[in-house]
Amino acid sequence: MEPKVINQTLSKAAHSGRWKYGQHSCFCQKQGSGNNWAYGYSVHGPRHEDSIMNLIQKEVEKCDSLNGFFIIMSMAGGTGSGLGAFVTQNLQDQYSSPLKMNQIIWPYGTGEVIVQNYNSILTLSHLYRSSDALLVHENDAVHKICAKLMNIKQISFRDINQVLAHQLGSVFQPTYSGEGSFHYRRNPLGDLMENLVPHPEFKMLGVRNIPQMSENSLAYSTFTWAGLLKHLRQMLISNAKMEEGIDWQVRPPLSRLPTLGKMSLNKEFHFNTSIANLVILRGKDVHSAELGAFKDPALYTSWLEPVHAFSVWKTQRAFSKYEKSAALVSNSQFLVKPLDMIVGKAWNMFASKAYIHQYTKFGIEEEDFLDSFTLLEQVIASYCNLGF
Repeated sequence: MEPKVINQTLSKAAHSGRWKYGQHSCFCQKQGSGNNWAYGYSVHGPRHEDSIMNLIQKEVEKCDSLNGFFIIMSMAGGTGSGLGAFVTQNLQDQYSSPLKMNQIIWPYGTGEVIVQNYNSILTLSHLYRSSDALLVHENDAVHKICAKLMNIKQISFRDINQVLAHQLGSVFQPTYSGEGSFHYRRNPLGDLMENLVPHPEFKMLGVRNIPQMSENSLAYSTFTWAGLLKHLRQMLISNAKMEEGIDWQVRPPLSRLPTLGKMSLNKEFHFNTSIANLVILRGKDVHSAELGAFKDPALYTSWLEPVHAFSVWKTQRAFSKYEKSAALVSNSQFLVKPLDMIVGKAWNMFASKAYIHQYTKFGIEEEDFLDSFTLLEQVIASYCNLGF
């Protein structure tokens, strides 16, 4: 379970002088799961359940008011995804009231391990039952941001983690609780889910940031709220993960009238329909930013009014190195295509019984796979139907 990585993290935090993990607030083992979700879920989980849940309970007891859990995990490995799903399920059983949000790392499309699609569908289906929201970061998108926006030639894990940390910080750093207020939000996790997850069928969230660039480029750049928000809106509706390469031809549909014929799940999505959006603005003159374009009813599904579907958080405090910056957290159709691809690849392997024995020997039966396929096909269909 990656003792080397955990020890490096503890050491780096201690040497930073800004953050230190408690000496007894971590748990790791030398043996991993060999990229087998079933081993992480069915072996590591039950074997170490008491130790892990006792650690969590000690942290919970330090809280005056427990608002929720934020679980950071991978989606396609063995320990991160299998044990992560097991722990999330235990949190739901033991702490049913506090909210749970899982930040999950979506695997590279080209593939890192042969069984990553199996691991992914098992992770997603289990989290859909036990988590309140899934905040998804796609490895491919983060890699492109490093290469094209940050101009990094040799991309390392540290570079990728810095982009992920920037995106999370842009969402969860303090913001004011309301327009004209100078009091900071006390429960950003709860506020986020209240704004963005109006129905348990739709709980996949994505983050987009603007601007994102290298120090060298920043020195020659100036930003206006109008320009940043115009780009951010087009990133949303064209499903662009970064500002470079935005398709400016994509426009909102003129109406939400139902069309004849049944929509194919394999249809190429051009316009990205949203259920709910949250824009977070940080920096100078933030209260002058005009956000009317995000309140257009054409951006949203027909069963939710923009007044309920769109929210904004603001603070005049600048974030990172940018005088003005904006983040968009969106519950939309952005994952329909990659999710459909993962389910399709996993089904093709399952139909030929490839590698199934690696899972059944640790207690994950074929019926568990079929349950996962059924649940995720329903999720895909539900998100596809948002545009009607």
